[in-house]
Amino acid sequence: MNIETALKEAMSIEGAIGVALVDYTSGLTLGVLGGGPTMDMNIAAAGNTDVIRAKVRTLGMLGLQDGIEDILITLDTQYHLIRLLQEKQHGDAFFLYLSLHKDRANLGLARHQLRKIEAELEV
Repeated sequence: MNIETALKEAMSIEGAIGVALVDYTSGLTLGVLGGGPTMDMNIAAAGNTDVIRAKVRTLGMLGLQDGIEDILITLDTQYHLIRLLQEKQHGDAFFLYLSLHKDRANLGLARHQLRKIEAELEV
């Protein structure tokens, strides 16, 4: 699955507001879909890069060898789901960032669907 198809598939998740595929070493987006005037996905993606870096740094300070599967940020009206992807061949680090309407989304199903997209995505 290419990036465009993966983003379209993510936007089909019930309650999706926007989605981005992001290189977390640079914070740059490789693709964005959805969002809108109140949700600039490029700004959100760059900000969530800092969240990932902070968590990776904390895991290192704690000496934990666990990898991060996903990070959930719950707002009053939205879920922000960050799913880390590890590109195995080149060691590049990417994440899928999905913003969802809290009242319309099924969080368990959204996580399942992002795992499926990750498994089929070729960056």
